[in-house]
Amino acid sequence: MSDRRMSTSSGNRTLSSAKAAKQDEFYTQLADIANELKHYKDHFKGKVVLCNCDDPFESNFFKYFAANFNTLGLKKLICTSYDGSPIAGQGVLFPEYQDGNGKRRKPKAVVVTLEHVKDETGDGAANLDDVELFLKRNKAARKALKADDKYPGGDFRSPECVEILKAADIVVTNPPFSLFREYVAQLVEHGKQFLIIGSKNAITYKEVFKLIKENKLWLGVGFNAGNAYFEIPKENVRDFASGVYDEKTGLVKFRNVGWFTNMDFEERHQDIPLFKRRPRGQRPSREAKTIAAEFEEVLSPQRDRRRASIFPIDLAQ
Repeated sequence: MSDRRMSTSSGNRTLSSAKAAKQDEFYTQLADIANELKHYKDHFKGKVVLCNCDDPFESNFFKYFAANFNTLGLKKLICTSYDGSPIAGQGVLFPEYQDGNGKRRKPKAVVVTLEHVKDETGDGAANLDDVELFLKRNKAARKALKADDKYPGGDFRSPECVEILKAADIVVTNPPFSLFREYVAQLVEHGKQFLIIGSKNAITYKEVFKLIKENKLWLGVGFNAGNAYFEIPKENVRDFASGVYDEKTGLVKFRNVGWFTNMDFEERHQDIPLFKRRPRGQRPSREAKTIAAEFEEVLSPQRDRRRASIFPIDLAQ
């Protein structure tokens, strides 16, 4: 992360300026993950799922897939964290890092692998308590990720993490916004299915738009009412306006964030109503007349096809 602050006209950092400053610490809410993932459940049976931008101590992506491991029929769940995350290694899930009066150094980057979720506690159910107990008992299910001369430990671009990626079928995570182009390019290069979070402005990147045009990427179902809420590190709170950061919830809200995927879902094939009937006697609004005129021009056979057309970003779905 960078300590450099990017200011806007209002003096408060927005998502785009945060991206430019490489402030990428936005932690996704479990409810938002569950609301989106419910539309893709048929894709996961027998698959290896990778969450490669997620600290397994804290990640809600890890919690979701661990809790639903058997329901989804997963073959394997892999989760990696990176050295540089402010939450990496802060959890107390693994007891060996609490030994020696806390003097033993916790790894800043780890990979955790689950190949099954069973009733470890003997209470008749298989849930997150069982996952926690299993990971405490089985050191082989986790290992530290080391840095090299180019990348910190756990960086998705590191050779070690690329090898982990190759073993996965589906990648689901909230990647660094500042590295979105590079992240998507890597997924496409290795032919992975994915469901990831990013700024909708990424649609305007030529590399991303090319994938949309070729029907290799599209928007997912999206956040409830278009509002995406994220937890942020406490030290970053001062950088957001009161309308973006809510002191009561401790969350920031963005409306230009969405899910990007190359996995199909039912809602994608539902017709979008482009008209509605106007009650008898009601005159069309000025806005409606303007929109109608613009579409008539775009669809006109005499229109110069070399001219650019402007469409809403959400039509990428």
